[in-house]
Amino acid sequence: MTTTATTNRPRRSAFRRREAIEGYLFASPFIIGFLVFIAFPMAWSFVLMFQKYNHLSPPAFVGMRNLQEMFSDPKTWQSLWATVYYAFVSVPLQLALAFGCAVLLNMPIRGRSLYRTFLYLPVIVPIVVSAFIWQRAYNPEFGIINEVTGWFGIPPQNWLFDPVLVMPAFIFMRIWVMGTQMVIFLAGLQNVPTSLLEAAALDGAGPWRKFWSVTIPIMTPVIFFNFVVGIIGNFQVFAPALIMTKGGPQDATLFMVLSIYRNAFEYSKIGYAAALSWLLFLVIIVLTFFQFRLSGRWVYYESDDRE
Repeated sequence: MTTTATTNRPRRSAFRRREAIEGYLFASPFIIGFLVFIAFPMAWSFVLMFQKYNHLSPPAFVGMRNLQEMFSDPKTWQSLWATVYYAFVSVPLQLALAFGCAVLLNMPIRGRSLYRTFLYLPVIVPIVVSAFIWQRAYNPEFGIINEVTGWFGIPPQNWLFDPVLVMPAFIFMRIWVMGTQMVIFLAGLQNVPTSLLEAAALDGAGPWRKFWSVTIPIMTPVIFFNFVVGIIGNFQVFAPALIMTKGGPQDATLFMVLSIYRNAFEYSKIGYAAALSWLLFLVIIVLTFFQFRLSGRWVYYESDDRE
């Protein structure tokens, strides 16, 4: 028996080694893609953060000069504030609208599939096409937005040319692209146990009480997921501002990614743009960390044992 065990041990070792090789081969497309398209660009941008590079001459080491310029530039904080304001206002409104539509479309209403399709359509419209459509809708002379507000006695507004109104216009434009969040909410609502709803009904709970005390707590993990992903996605807003306002008026829509693009490809300040990129990355990491830290206060999982 000792001889058999000794003989089988190299076979098992060879089998495990072959399994490991096969696993790495199957995972190699992802590994190569991650190294080439994510890890290497991040490492190179970190190196460029300490270089002066303008596409024409070789990179020259300048130490902390790019970081000093970034922190002393008021446009850095203006673009960061515009991005934070846009993300933390548009995402809650977008999630509220998506959740409300999901609740309604989870009911047995007539034409439910058709309504779901119509509400999901804005997601599949290309960003460039959507930006041109909204730019025309916000036109102060013949835009449909001013026409609708005129029904309520509101005079025409220069939505995309007024520093005060341009951000609400962008937020209103963003909240309608909520099809993805709506579908995720629908999937979560269909997993709410009917036994809990029936038990709450037996205890005398009405529709609102069941929704607030049963449905909402069970849906908090889904709400949390959509919120985190939405904040990360909205921090990377770029195309609408580039197409519709080019960062104006008065840099009111100069979001961080648009500022990075301008410095890199319009001003040829690659090192400075790399520093801005890492600032945006660190801000997203910090905000995501705090969201996870605070999630324990309001996100409830089935395995939680809370009293």
